[in-house]
Amino acid sequence: MMIIKNMESADLAAPQKGHRVTQVCWGLLLALSVLIYGSHAPLITLCKVDKKIPFSSSSCVVLIELAKFIVSLGLLFLRDRHSLHIAVSWKHVVPYAVPALLYAVNNNLVVFMQVHMDPSTFQVLSNLKIASTALLYSAALRKRLNHRQWLSLALLMATGICHTYSSMGTPKQKVDEAIPGTQFHITALGLLLLLVYCIVSGLAAVYTELILKTQRLPLNLQNLFLYFFGIVVNSGAHLASAEVSSGFFDGYSWWVGVIVVTQALNGLLMSVVMKHSSNITRLFVISCSMLVNAVYSVALFNLQLTPLFFVSVFFIAVAIHLYYHV
Repeated sequence: MMIIKNMESADLAAPQKGHRVTQVCWGLLLALSVLIYGSHAPLITLCKVDKKIPFSSSSCVVLIELAKFIVSLGLLFLRDRHSLHIAVSWKHVVPYAVPALLYAVNNNLVVFMQVHMDPSTFQVLSNLKIASTALLYSAALRKRLNHRQWLSLALLMATGICHTYSSMGTPKQKVDEAIPGTQFHITALGLLLLLVYCIVSGLAAVYTELILKTQRLPLNLQNLFLYFFGIVVNSGAHLASAEVSSGFFDGYSWWVGVIVVTQALNGLLMSVVMKHSSNITRLFVISCSMLVNAVYSVALFNLQLTPLFFVSVFFIAVAIHLYYHV
C-alpha cells in the first residue's frame, strides 16, 4: 500500500509541475508581447527626423509581413515537417486572405477619417474597438461573457481614454506629441466611418481567431498562409500609394530595423495567443502596453507621469481581477 501511494503521488506531481511550467511560459510570452507593443510608439519617435517619419510606412509593413512569413516557413520545416504531407485545398487557404483584406480596408479608413475628425477624437473613440471585438468574439465564437467580464472590458476602454488624455498633457518641448490636436471635432460621416473602422477591426481579429481554431492545421502552416496574403495585399497597397515614388528603403535606419524585428516577433506571438487563448487576452495585452509605453517615454524622453497614468494602472488591475479572478 505504501508503494502504491508513493507512485500515485509521483504521478500527480508530474502534471502539476507541467502545468506550472506552462503557466510560466504563458506569463513570459504575454510579458514579452506587452513590452513589444509598448515600445512601438517610442521607436517611431526615435526614427523621426525633423519631427517627420523619414521612411515609407507601407514598405515597413511589407517587411514585417515578409519577416513573419520567413520565420513561419523556417519553423514549419524545423518543427512541423510532417505537415508538409497534409493535403491542403484552396478551401483551406483562401479564408486567410480575408484578414489581410480587412486590415487593408482599416488602414485606408484611418487615413480617410483624419479629414472628418481631429486625431484626439480618433484616439478617444477608437477605444470602441474593445467593445466591438468583445461583442463579435461572444457572438462568433459563442463565448458568453458574464457581467463581471463585461465590466472589466469597460474598464479597459476607460484605460484607453485615460491614456489618450494623459498624452494630451505631455509638454511639447520634451517630445514630439503623439496626439497633436486637443480641439475635439467630428462630422457625422466621421462618426459613421469610425463605427465601421471599429467593427472591421473587431471582425478581422475575431475572424483570424476563428480560422486558427477551427482548422486542424499546425499553427506554423496557418501562419504561412496568413502572412503570404499579408505580403500580397500590403505590397499592392505600397505600390498604389504615393510613397512608391521614393526608394523602398529610403529613410531607413537601425531603429527601423528594430521596429521590423520586434513587430514581426509580436505578430507571431499574437498568433499563438489567438490560437491557444483568445482575442480578449490580446485586448488585455494591448491595454497593459499603454502603461509600458508611458514608462518608456519617461525613460527615453524625460516625460512626467500624470495622475491619469495611475488611474489607468488602477483600472487595469481591477479589470484583470474581474476577468481572470486573480
